[in-house]
Amino acid sequence: MYVQELEPVGGSLGLSALVAALPLVIVLVLLGGVRVKAHLAGLIGLLAAVLVAWLAYGMPLGQTLSGGVQGAAFGLFPILWIVVNALWVYRMTVRTRHFDILRRSFGRLSDDPRIQALVVAFCFGALLEALAGFGAPVAICSVMLVALGFDPVRAAVVSLVANTAPVAFGAMGTPVVTLAQVTGLPLDDVASVVGRQTPLLALIVPLLLVGLVDGRRGLRETWVPALACGIAFAAAQFAASNYGSAQLADIAAALVGAGALVAVPRARRPAAEPVRASVLTGVRAEELDARDPAREVARAYAPYALIVAVFSVAQIPAVKDWLARATRTYDWPFLDVAGPDGERVGGNVFTWPVVSTGGTLVLLAGAATAFVIGVHARVAVKEWLATVRELRFALLTVTSVLALAYVMNLSGQAATIGRFVAAAGAGLAFLSPVLGWFGVAVSGSDTSANALFGALQVTAARESGLSPELLAAANSSGGVLGKMISPQNLTIACAAVGLAGREGDLLRKVLPWSLGLLLVMCLIVVGQSSPVLDWMLP
Repeated sequence: MYVQELEPVGGSLGLSALVAALPLVIVLVLLGGVRVKAHLAGLIGLLAAVLVAWLAYGMPLGQTLSGGVQGAAFGLFPILWIVVNALWVYRMTVRTRHFDILRRSFGRLSDDPRIQALVVAFCFGALLEALAGFGAPVAICSVMLVALGFDPVRAAVVSLVANTAPVAFGAMGTPVVTLAQVTGLPLDDVASVVGRQTPLLALIVPLLLVGLVDGRRGLRETWVPALACGIAFAAAQFAASNYGSAQLADIAAALVGAGALVAVPRARRPAAEPVRASVLTGVRAEELDARDPAREVARAYAPYALIVAVFSVAQIPAVKDWLARATRTYDWPFLDVAGPDGERVGGNVFTWPVVSTGGTLVLLAGAATAFVIGVHARVAVKEWLATVRELRFALLTVTSVLALAYVMNLSGQAATIGRFVAAAGAGLAFLSPVLGWFGVAVSGSDTSANALFGALQVTAARESGLSPELLAAANSSGGVLGKMISPQNLTIACAAVGLAGREGDLLRKVLPWSLGLLLVMCLIVVGQSSPVLDWMLP
């Protein structure tokens, strides 16, 4: 048995924390400073974590490597299993041109570009984030807005800012699932606290979007539908994450938010011509006036309805219990780790939810989608394999980052850093979202940031007397605000709208909003850690 030691370097907590932080520092410097590709930075950071665990912490090399393999396995299943299958569904709709029909349908909901920004970037973007994440909403929504007539820069900025409130529950709840896994906290507890933080962002973001599209005039003329959309989105996200399923939180929020937006009479009124002229370029990929057959419109919406239906059925207690029977639990080989107190850690056991995991449910919905929209089985398999190939570098990045996180957690490196950071005391509540924001800004992924810093946040919380669930949630909630400034997302946005090489221009436009919203989240977490807002916590 390997027993974690938290001060292995010279018996000093400070020196031990400095050495333990080396893998994280290496990853962040390689990504943010040297601009090394994310998968290479992850692999180099993983090597550094293995060496620190083995040479500085004295963890047997066999156990160190075994822990890394377990992290990579978790990265593949269930995390990337969800992403691959969700993007597969999207690729099939593009192949059959049902995605174009969906875009035209959105364009006909309203000819007001400010309302179109809310429908496409905020509501539909949240649905895409719920199903896929990892940059897909920014790329797809940017293209849709340009096709609707938006200036490319404005389309990219709107899509980046909109991709905030849904991120913590994106990819069928992958970030919070990962957070629960690496921290050992119950998923329901973590999701419920995140669901009492990010909905507050949802109240603000729609108002920001109409302001970005049309300035003060946009706020003055469309604040009612924007606020209605934000309130409905926030309420649905809160309800689903606290009383339903974290995996369905963004799907429910996107659908309810869109419904509330369309229900507001002011949202359906034609926009004044000066508004359209000042916002739109006047260039469209094709005329939105062309009418699509009602049957084809229904088929265009079918994939998303099927996913909602499959996940909803899976939450029925009897069905949920039946699916859970297929879950397998293993004692992970060559791994026997105990914490500083001598108690065996949860990482010695690996749980494999074969059928009940989100990726398998999306796969089932995808098979039904292929039948409904007319994709032959051979073509569907070909598209699935093409999706895997498209994500090959993302696969390597996520598996290496999760392997790094597991090595750091199992060896005790994360606990050492957490104990050292806990010296910040009450200030830790303010800094906690900043750490998540920084992690996502560099890695481009709330999932990766939660894997890197989740256990650290929990350790620091326990050492300082704060709520572990609060700081773990703050890592994810603060992280969502780093998404819009991450090099990965900026590059995706520029490539989608034909602005390659202008990432710096987009960064300057979205950075103030990222920092401003981060300050709001920091103040929320500080309030929730004190009697001022602690009534908000479960």
